[in-house]
Amino acid sequence: MVERPTTEEYAAYYEGYIQLVPDGNIIERLEQQANIVQNLLSSLTEEQANYRYAEGKWSVKEVMGHLLDNERIMSSRLLRIARGDKTNHPGYDQDVLMQSAPFNAYTMADLNEEYAVTRRSTILMLRRLTPEAWLCRGIVNDNPASARSIAYVMAGHELHHLSVLHDRYSIDLKL
Repeated sequence: MVERPTTEEYAAYYEGYIQLVPDGNIIERLEQQANIVQNLLSSLTEEQANYRYAEGKWSVKEVMGHLLDNERIMSSRLLRIARGDKTNHPGYDQDVLMQSAPFNAYTMADLNEEYAVTRRSTILMLRRLTPEAWLCRGIVNDNPASARSIAYVMAGHELHHLSVLHDRYSIDLKL
């Protein structure tokens, strides 16, 4: 089992996300989250998925698209760090990525399929990491990062946004 990362393995910014992740197997947690998200995506109507709780806020589709973008970026970082890449991996601006993102044009079936494939790819990669690879450290946005810390950030980031969907979009989720 991959142990929870120590605070020396990630930037302080990520503490909130990592603390959201319950103890246990991180790969199993990501699989459980995938089931929750896929059930959510298959249950929403297009009208519900286009809902924004306030002016200027993302629609449910855009929240899900942001989760897709984040997972791809974080998975790439994790892979490179797990393989020993010491390059400083740059940060990213979610708002810039969302400015030209086409997620509102997606159907719910499109989002569900893309989410399933993206998460499955992440899980397959994680399952094949050696114990040593999980502990590899690199640099993300000028801060230390271990492979395992990035997996925890992915899970915690998604939990954060699922909580937002529950609290601000009134979507019933079983977290």
